[in-house]
Amino acid sequence: MKIQRDGHLQRLLSCRHNQMIKVITGMRRCGKSFLLFQLFADALRSEGVDEKHIVKINLEDRRNKRLRNPDELLKYIDSQLRDERMHYILLDEIQLVDEFEDVLNSYLHVPNADVYVTGSNAKFLSKDVITEFRGRGEEIRLCPLSFRELAGVREGISPENILREYMIYGGLPQTACMKTNEERENYLSNLFTHTYIRDIKDRHDIKLDDDLEELICIVASSIGGLINPRKLMNTFQSVKKSSISQATIKKYLEFLQDAFLIERAVRYDIRGKRYIDTPAKYYFEDLGLRNALLNFRQMEEPHLMENLIYNELRMCGMSVDVGEVTVSEVSPQGHSVRKQLEVDFVCNKGYERIYIQSALALSDADKRAQELRPLTKIKDNFLKVVIVGGSQATYKNDDGILILNIFDFLRGVSPF
Repeated sequence: MKIQRDGHLQRLLSCRHNQMIKVITGMRRCGKSFLLFQLFADALRSEGVDEKHIVKINLEDRRNKRLRNPDELLKYIDSQLRDERMHYILLDEIQLVDEFEDVLNSYLHVPNADVYVTGSNAKFLSKDVITEFRGRGEEIRLCPLSFRELAGVREGISPENILREYMIYGGLPQTACMKTNEERENYLSNLFTHTYIRDIKDRHDIKLDDDLEELICIVASSIGGLINPRKLMNTFQSVKKSSISQATIKKYLEFLQDAFLIERAVRYDIRGKRYIDTPAKYYFEDLGLRNALLNFRQMEEPHLMENLIYNELRMCGMSVDVGEVTVSEVSPQGHSVRKQLEVDFVCNKGYERIYIQSALALSDADKRAQELRPLTKIKDNFLKVVIVGGSQATYKNDDGILILNIFDFLRGVSPF
């Protein structure tokens, strides 16, 4: 099954000939190699690029073992530059080459070489792109499938059933190609344990991993909730009798982010226009992996929907924070009380900003008031949205707040 990744492909195509190393990053098994070797190579051929000018090297293939030597790889690539026309150098699993940074940097000033690479999360992360290529590397971040991409290969299935599958099994391309739910569950469970966790342990040389795995489970159970490393430390010490420190918990959370398993959403004081570093929220990049970690229990739809919306917003290229609005109220005793109201997402892209609430349903007047209240307390003119589950029509209310159906949002039928 060939799954199109048009948005990421266009990003790759737009980066051509920019005299930078193009580095495709993203979680394991999200389709980096397929994007580079199949979709991108096919797009080049369709534009008339000769096969001899597309140099593809899979460094994970044992047949190419000698090319893991940096000098051998350099010599081989040079031998493939047959003429003055542009050559596209596609290298998969570049981290298997010693001193690969020097090899890649050697082509920054070669006018007829355009270089694209992928790398394993165990050895090669987003921050490595910044440090190793000294400002001459461009990261193309690949995510799991979006809802629209999954729907593109689920012809004949209702949007409601596709969404249900997406919220349970996520968007890794392999799960989309599997026939049974049992296959998907086994695949995701094994992948988390034997690939992602092992990558983190190998990269950071973690020997005593019980605390790490316990922490991942806590994060998975806390979608939509604030996580405070200091409080977690106290819980570990009092309940688990662990000596883990607050610094170690912060470090482990960073490791999980580096491996593209989770993303951190920082709180933003909307009225005070300042960021609040701790506590923060964490969302899983793939819901299937999150659910597999918890043995497909704790399937609360409101939290899964909130995580899904966060991921889709990030795929749209938005930076996403958690909003907070401070209001003053009078208590029943007549005292002035300050309260913090939460806005699920504060989304920024360029000069645009959108405030978003996630609500599985606006089932009654109290629930409607609860979801709309934080948005009505924001006194600027940026768009305010409540994304609602179910199939109700999208509309704007009298306060100018957009009540947006989840399917319209996922299909891209929206003002943003």
